[in-house]
Formats: sequence, C-alpha cells, structure tokens
Amino acid sequence: MKFLPAFLLSVLTTLAADGPKQSIEKLDPALDALLAADAKIETISNGGYTWSEGPAWYKGRVVFSDVPKNIAYQWIEGDAVASVFLQPSGTDEASPNQGSNGLAVDGEGRLLLCQHGSRRVARLGGDGKFVPLATKNHEGARFNSPNDLCVAKDGSIYFTDPAYGLPKGDKAETPYHGVYKLATDGKVTLVTKAIQWPNGIALSVDQKSLYLAVSDGKNPRVVTCELDGDGLRDVFLAAPLKNQGRPGSCDGLRLDAKGNIWTTGPGGVLILSPEGKHLGSILCGQPTANLTWGDDGHTLYITSKDRLLRVKTKVKGAGF
Repeated sequence: MKFLPAFLLSVLTTLAADGPKQSIEKLDPALDALLAADAKIETISNGGYTWSEGPAWYKGRVVFSDVPKNIAYQWIEGDAVASVFLQPSGTDEASPNQGSNGLAVDGEGRLLLCQHGSRRVARLGGDGKFVPLATKNHEGARFNSPNDLCVAKDGSIYFTDPAYGLPKGDKAETPYHGVYKLATDGKVTLVTKAIQWPNGIALSVDQKSLYLAVSDGKNPRVVTCELDGDGLRDVFLAAPLKNQGRPGSCDGLRLDAKGNIWTTGPGGVLILSPEGKHLGSILCGQPTANLTWGDDGHTLYITSKDRLLRVKTKVKGAGF
C-alpha cells in the first residue's frame, strides 16, 4: 500500500455501528487553521429522515427540513433524536406536496423558509402560521420551487429557484431557474437566470457577491455572481470528485468568518479557500445536502441524507 505524506492527507475516522464510514480528509496545511487535528464527526440525530435539508440555528436549536415528508424538525442539546417542529413545513395545510427546504434566520431572529409545496418564500409568524413574503417573480409568474436563501445585512433576502420541488401536476411558469432578490419593501428582482439548477446560496463576507452551489448533474460546481452586474465566475469544479464515485453533488453552502467556502459536494462537505482551492473535506459516507453554524459559531451542523451531524470548528461561521 502506498501512503501519502501526512501534510497531504490526514484521515480521522469515526464509524457508527449502523452508519456510513465518516472521516476528515486533509489536503492542504491551511486546513489546520479551520479544523483541529482531532476534530470528530458526530451523529447527533438519526431519526430515519428521508432527505434532511436546510438547517438553521434558531433560538438555541437546530431546525432542519425533511423535504419529502413536509416536516421541519428541531434538535436541542441533550435530545436523543430530533423532534417535530413544524408539520406541515412547506404548505399551509397537510399536503402530499414537498415541504420546506432551505431555512434561514433574519436580523430580527425570525425563521424564514423556502417552501416547495407552496412555491414561495415565507416567514414563520409568532402565531405559528406562515406569512408569505414572495410568491411571484419580477414578471408576475409563480416561482418554480424556492430552494435555498440567505439574508443580507440590510435585510434583503436572496434565494434560488430551481424546479426540484415543483409540486406534481404543476407546470413551471418560467423557462429558466432564477436567482432572485427580495427587498425589504417586498419588491422581487432577478439577479441572474444564466444558471441551470442553482441551489445553495451565500453572500460573500463583504456582501458584494453571491456564492452559488450548482447542482448540474454534468457540471456540479460553485460559482460567484457579482452583485454589481459583472457576471458569473466558476470558483470550483466538482465533476472530478463526482467521477471518482464520491456520493452527492453541490447543494448547500455557507461561508466562515474568514471567507472560506464550506459547500456540500461529492463525498460530503468540501472546504474551499475564498479563491476555490480545495483544502479538505468532511467525508460523510453518503449524499449530503446542507450545513449551518450554530452554538457560539464554532459548531458546524450538517444534514446528511437520513441524519444530522456536527463537527466543532476552530473558525466561526460568517455572521457570528
């Protein structure tokens, strides 16, 4: 067997008796500033979720979506497994349509949801009911199925709108998959329609550009979209990893306080420098959807197919 030098590949392995093999892969010494050498991947809830997605840190708990089940779950430190938080999560009434996907928290601490079943972006009201925020695009057409979102410092909401969660029997009203801005006055504008299958979304630390995870089956990648109109640029191409047989694709992403990109991709969570250099991976052993930071900002929560994972980080998530 050929062994790689430690500074190129350091694998710390944890294996649950009934779960996939998980490890942390170090590809660059710069990873040492982001993850401790003894960092561990913990499975904190294995509730048999169909497809866990869109985690958000909300009022001292992790809230995440099980998209096909139309349920949002919550996990609080000390819980053996997550409990139901919202049912339904993506429609006003019980429905076979898909539920919420991406979740976020605004500057006032309110939970925001991308709702597949209702084809809208909504907010959870104090009475437990959903408040629609955006139901139609800049042309007056219904959205496909809003997928993921992020909140700017000025309160604007940016979100992606591929057609993954389009309710059965519904037809798309736009021939493209848009990325949109919802301003605080309720106005919706199109940021770009040049990307097919935009998925995860995050603002750069300086708030001048968007990072987008693109779930293109043939060309999964991370791109930046400049908000001054300067266009799109590829940051990282994930197809080579996918071609190695690693499970999953580019889906959700977040930035840390230093501007590094943590994106789900083939294998699990890919950790990239701001320039797109692959520093290492959190290998989850199965397709992995999304992630968020919580607690004091040093805990990364990961939704990986049928389970919720966490990893302690040395760097804080952006916004903490």
